[in-house]
Amino acid sequence: MKFTELLAGLDYQVLRAGAGMDIELTDVAYDTRKLTAGCVFVCIRGAKLDSHSLAAKAVEMGAAALVVEEDVPVDNVPVVQVPDTRIALSLMSANLFGHPAEKLKKIGITGTKGKTTTTYLLKAILEEAGHKVGLIGSIGALIGSKPVPTINTTPESYEVQKLFHDMVEAGCEFVVMEVSSQGLMLNRTAGVTFDVGIFLNISIDHISPWEHSSMEHYTHCKSLLFRQCKLGIMNADDEHLDEILKDHTCEVETFGFSRNADTMVNTMETIKAPGYMGVHFTTSGRHPVSVTVGAPGKFTVYDSLAAICAVKHFGISSDVFNAALRRVAIRGRVETIDIPAPYSVIIDFAHDGIGIASLVAGLQQYQPNRIIAVFGSDGNRTKVRRAAAGEILGNEADLTILTSNSPRFEPLEEINADIQVGLDRTNGKYVIIPDRRSAIKHAMAVAEKGDMILLIGKGHWDYEDIMGVKYPFDERIVVKELFEELRRERGAAVTD
Repeated sequence: MKFTELLAGLDYQVLRAGAGMDIELTDVAYDTRKLTAGCVFVCIRGAKLDSHSLAAKAVEMGAAALVVEEDVPVDNVPVVQVPDTRIALSLMSANLFGHPAEKLKKIGITGTKGKTTTTYLLKAILEEAGHKVGLIGSIGALIGSKPVPTINTTPESYEVQKLFHDMVEAGCEFVVMEVSSQGLMLNRTAGVTFDVGIFLNISIDHISPWEHSSMEHYTHCKSLLFRQCKLGIMNADDEHLDEILKDHTCEVETFGFSRNADTMVNTMETIKAPGYMGVHFTTSGRHPVSVTVGAPGKFTVYDSLAAICAVKHFGISSDVFNAALRRVAIRGRVETIDIPAPYSVIIDFAHDGIGIASLVAGLQQYQPNRIIAVFGSDGNRTKVRRAAAGEILGNEADLTILTSNSPRFEPLEEINADIQVGLDRTNGKYVIIPDRRSAIKHAMAVAEKGDMILLIGKGHWDYEDIMGVKYPFDERIVVKELFEELRRERGAAVTD
């Protein structure tokens, strides 16, 4: 594609024409590790590296043109200046791949909690209706049923546009994607107009030197989605709704338990059977429905209702979404492990106080005998949420087992000490077992009939990250192995 064609729709200034602006370019690159000969290299200011410093190196490696925010000392290739190279990267990538987003119906979901669950609920419903669906989120991307690994919840704009292109090529009609605050802040979906944007909730999270400087900044970034969608479907019960709606440009409809919601929940009841926990709810207002969902908790009602309100705008019938939601199962999100035990084992990604409180409150409705929580906090992440998580567990769990959860390069004892600060504010019982497998085994060994064991924090992740090495650790496999191990040990003890 000619350089001028890649730049179509951008505000730019030619600093040096080099070999000419009609030069044919092979690709768009923003990372020297992905650079190929004949491409245009886009210089990005990152949190740790400003790649303007790599402009000359990029040309030595084969880049045939540069896009910059500030001039660079390179003379032998065309150099174009733009106000924001991140926006330029997104628009150029859309040009490169033939504007694939325009060929898809797009639903974007933002919120602190529930984004992954809601994307999978939407995908299940739309597929039940006979549509082929792409998905982009924190567990990775899916093109139909084909998994595509990704690094970020919302990938860099080049990857987003390539995924859109590959979805169109594969025959997808819809894409549902998590649109993170980081993705919005860094313009990873710049130029994309979503048919529907969904706001689930917002709570203190991702406040750190590496993410958002304040809660105000975090909320502002979330709100940006509603300046690039046609319809905003919003949680009426969230206290930050007015901030999210600031300067919005979309139509708005709301859902929730509030009497002010356009679609409001009237009744909610829990469903419990061997190997199954779910919830049934009814609504009135704009979208009156009666729905059973194969996942527990009030948070499930919010996520399901957001998905239902969205698909209603695409003509999906109640028979279709009822069939899909009744049997839904999402990896690492209130995921019940199927073992023949008198207690339940549930895996969830909750990793801060608010998420844990919501999880436990939802599960308390099922009247467990006791709640045993196995919890560890990620290393090299914001420390603010650790004490709060400990305090919630101390108040809500009958026993907390403090353990490892990908400490990365941070000493595990320091991570757990931060959590203990919160635990020690309570009278809650806890033990520390640093090895996560041993911690889970202890929970299963002491569990009694009717107990719920909550494996909290890891969710869909199937490894432990320790000092830069990723060790395989899939809790689903571990639980089943430990169940058999304990059964053998108890059998041996009876024999002895």
